[in-house]
Amino acid sequence: MLSFKIRGWNAYTPGLESAESWGNWLQKKYILPTDAPKPGLKNIPLMLRRRFTTIGKYSVEAAMPILAENEHIPLVFASRHGDVELTLSLLQSIANNEPLSPTSFSLAVHNAISGLFSIARKDRSEATAISATENLIPFALIEAATQLQDNKQVLCIICESPLPDLYKPFASSPPFPYAIAMVLSREEGDTFHLKSAPSTVSEQGQNNELEELMALLLSHRNCARFPTTQDVEWIIQR
Repeated sequence: MLSFKIRGWNAYTPGLESAESWGNWLQKKYILPTDAPKPGLKNIPLMLRRRFTTIGKYSVEAAMPILAENEHIPLVFASRHGDVELTLSLLQSIANNEPLSPTSFSLAVHNAISGLFSIARKDRSEATAISATENLIPFALIEAATQLQDNKQVLCIICESPLPDLYKPFASSPPFPYAIAMVLSREEGDTFHLKSAPSTVSEQGQNNELEELMALLLSHRNCARFPTTQDVEWIIQR
């Protein structure tokens, strides 16, 4: 069992920008408005702001409110597919024998968002970018929690976006893009425990991971379950 504390957390997608709004969405599962204001990133210089893609902007909006202005903190950035829209556009350019945009290529790598975030905050702390084919949330928390052995606090950002239509037959994805930021701590915050156990529920797929974590963070339940394809599940408990 792996134990850690969460000092603070925040989640963002346009239309769900507070704990109250996320709680309402969990209860009613309503369709999000398409005309909700997009993140402005007003505290980031314009030239740097332009380099953030959609999920990068969502990551910033999720993380900034839970960090002090000059706080230096290691970062774990986790995304199953990364900026898949940008990656697909590059692959289509290759297929069409078109030259690749150097800027787009540099922003499509998996650690681009964590790098831009570090530059924006002038924070030279270490940053780790990870992916997972399933159970991204438990693996992101495992990575962040184990880094507490060497650090008092670690920022964990988890972000996802729907797959392009071309890829949807081959993998599941969330219904809308989102980012969740959590500050894991050795000493401050609510205590959580993460463990693996024989599975007691059927496989839920990737779409429910967001709901499981949000219900846990909002204290709607004391346990979140993340089934795997190996007859075991990850369990996070308060």
